[in-house]
Amino acid sequence: MSEHRLPSRREAVSLLVKAGCSPNVLEHCERVSAFAVKIAEAAQKRQVNVNVRLVEISALLHDIGRSKTHTVNHALEGGKIARSFNLPESIALIIERHAGGGIPKDEAKKLGWPAKDYLPKTLEEKIVCYADKRVEGLRVVPIEKTVRTYASDLGENHPAIQRIWELHREITALAGNLDANSHLA
Repeated sequence: MSEHRLPSRREAVSLLVKAGCSPNVLEHCERVSAFAVKIAEAAQKRQVNVNVRLVEISALLHDIGRSKTHTVNHALEGGKIARSFNLPESIALIIERHAGGGIPKDEAKKLGWPAKDYLPKTLEEKIVCYADKRVEGLRVVPIEKTVRTYASDLGENHPAIQRIWELHREITALAGNLDANSHLA
């Protein structure tokens, strides 16, 4: 696949299967993609410049690394898999930067990852990261539930919680109300 050509939805799903993702991961990726597209389209309606197709395909592929591990390392593994399939670097970066609201260099180092910043930077990276935080399994959940889950898993004062709130504020400022009961969920 060329660096500039995004795979189709069908090609992306085939790559998930080829990588060895379970049916549960496939379903989750479909849900994250659908929610991410709704966010991107809502932002686009507000005159925000966003690549909706990149969001759609990257969100479909965001958990491809779960074919190797279900730890936080799935993001790093997913980036490697994306590159091995010659996917565009923009997709590999979205995959690497979607975990935990993003992972800064110091936390990456503690995880044993290459010492660099894995925080989402582009709008497309932020939308996919945020959509993944809002989709728990197959359901869109309120941001408060996401935060409670992270606090329970990582501790009340873990920096990921603040990053998730910042992402929530930024995305809702661009795309509007994204409550689980809204038209976007």
